[in-house]
Amino acid sequence: MVKTWRMKANETKPVQVTFTLNKMTCPPVKLNNDHLPQADEVKYLGIQRDRRLTWRKHKTTKRKQLDLKLRNLYWIISRKSQLSLENKLLAYKVILKPVWTYGIQL
Repeated sequence: MVKTWRMKANETKPVQVTFTLNKMTCPPVKLNNDHLPQADEVKYLGIQRDRRLTWRKHKTTKRKQLDLKLRNLYWIISRKSQLSLENKLLAYKVILKPVWTYGIQL
């Protein structure tokens, strides 16, 4: 199929994740006659998923990102800042809110 479409897959990135509640893994998957490595977690389009389709890893990752951005912005949005409330709200909407709302529809 790859030769038919004249596409070449990046053989260093793909991993196989079996999304199931069972503890058994599925048989190995091959890409260009090479076995894909098994993984328990995968990051796809910025959303982290584990084999049981829970949000635990994604939530902890997003929480860490928010904490880091909040620490960097604290001098701007703290109570002691001279910035107006409207500008503080704008900074929140532009910098912090997109981090935790990305992929929320899922």
